[in-house]
Amino acid sequence: MQWLNQQAVTEHLNMQDAIDTIEALLHRQAEHPNWVKSPERLVIETFSHELFSNSSNNSKHSSGSHLSMPATIYDGKQEYTAVKLVTICPDNPSRGLPTTTAIITISDNATGEVLAVMDGIYITQVRTAALSGIATKYMAKPDCQSVAVVGCGGMAYEQLNAVLTVRPEIKTIYLWNRSLEGAEQFKTQFTRDYEQWDVELMVCEQIADALHDADIINVATRAESGLFSVDQIKPDAHINAVGAYRPSMKEISNDVIEASSIVIVDDLIGSHHEAGDLIQANDAPDCAWTWDDLSGDLQGLVTGALRENDTDHEQAITFFKSVGAASFDAAVALYITQLAVQKNLGVSLS
Repeated sequence: MQWLNQQAVTEHLNMQDAIDTIEALLHRQAEHPNWVKSPERLVIETFSHELFSNSSNNSKHSSGSHLSMPATIYDGKQEYTAVKLVTICPDNPSRGLPTTTAIITISDNATGEVLAVMDGIYITQVRTAALSGIATKYMAKPDCQSVAVVGCGGMAYEQLNAVLTVRPEIKTIYLWNRSLEGAEQFKTQFTRDYEQWDVELMVCEQIADALHDADIINVATRAESGLFSVDQIKPDAHINAVGAYRPSMKEISNDVIEASSIVIVDDLIGSHHEAGDLIQANDAPDCAWTWDDLSGDLQGLVTGALRENDTDHEQAITFFKSVGAASFDAAVALYITQLAVQKNLGVSLS
């Protein structure tokens, strides 16, 4: 069994590999639906206000979540199980810790042998970002020049890296965060850690300034109401939204969703239960968008099943909503596991 800490995973996983791995997974699922099994993840709220409203603990911890995400993958030769355990701690940035902590195990189903145990923080960030990269590859107009980063937390770094991976011609990045300090920190860290991208990063005090000229908009927040209206963005902008992962959360306004010519989700079942932006749009009596207007999922987009009916989306707003699914983590973690076994990466444990 190989143990891979965060440094080992980071050293041997790049964005293009993650994008290629997930695209291959989507094609495999389309061709062999039974080869990938990914039940809906178990989500347990932690430190919820209902439970701790009369407790001193509530003043020490914001409500978060614990998730258990299992999946099995058959690759044509062998079957594997991946299990990711995740804890989301919103107060962690103030402690100098990542908001999301995770660990992943990969087992050989034929023998039950655990092949690898690895830190899941970077895999979570990369696979989430890779989904945005894939959506951008197929949905954004081909001549994009700029990106707005709305919400400069931990997920935003790899999300921007993914977009630049599929649109390397982009030169201008607009940054907006609720705290100006967070945007400045993002600028410093991204410039230092992602020096392969020759881009200009501009911090904006007002969200409108970040959005005005952006061809692509990356959103990753815990907002509970829409952050911008349709008249604040370009009429052909592409939006990647990876925050608002609870029904009570919302970062994309109803009028933006209504104006989108194509709305794609990464996981059909999960989005109906967790995509707060779409759940609230569907339930709002004054919003014209409903689940019946959903264009489809990322699998249909990648395999070409949706493109025949959505040929005009380059001239209008396009919207990708991601909630995540265990199969995506499993595919990327399995890629790292097979690499680790072949090259003896990490630490071998008996």
